[in-house]
Amino acid sequence: MTVGTVRRVGERALLVELPGTAEVAALYGWLSERREAGALGTVEELVPAARTLLLDGVADVDTVGALLRTARPTAAGAAPGPLVEVPTVYDGADLAEVAALWAVSEEAAVRIHTEPEYVVAFCGFAPGFGYLTGLPTRHEVPRRTTPRSSVPAGSVALAGPYTGVYPHPSPGGWQLIGRTALPLWDADRVPPALLAPGTRVRFTAERA
Repeated sequence: MTVGTVRRVGERALLVELPGTAEVAALYGWLSERREAGALGTVEELVPAARTLLLDGVADVDTVGALLRTARPTAAGAAPGPLVEVPTVYDGADLAEVAALWAVSEEAAVRIHTEPEYVVAFCGFAPGFGYLTGLPTRHEVPRRTTPRSSVPAGSVALAGPYTGVYPHPSPGGWQLIGRTALPLWDADRVPPALLAPGTRVRFTAERA
């Protein structure tokens, strides 16, 4: 793949614009490997998003910018991230609605959701909230028409192509299909976020 537009942001940052999350993930993996090997010089942070990737704290902006403009990363070239299993009780308030959208039973909906291996594409919305890709396109679901004023911490939810787990109680408009007791964010843990970009995730069905 060819890297898209590379823009300088301030004195020590670069922003790369890309077509979508697959291209962002490929570039993130490619850059992570090179940063680990010392091939980028000092780059303090790599921050992926849905269609952009920010390189912050770049010591040599011109050299890294030139490297990005000639980069040809591939998804196959990225090393797999660590695997996290998320034990989930599938009793969410919107599970029946999601099953109806998929034209299957609730039990089959659970099997559909636990089958893929997901990858954290990027983080945002709230500390520790990861946007997970891996659900087949045919199973994308819309956000709720009316968001909830409060979603419990640990709620496993769907919206568009993504699965997410709410790390804290917060408002939210995603479809709730289950819940987990796994702590997604712990300020005393290093790093505090359990799910970082590139992390692989498996959901396992648990009894209440």
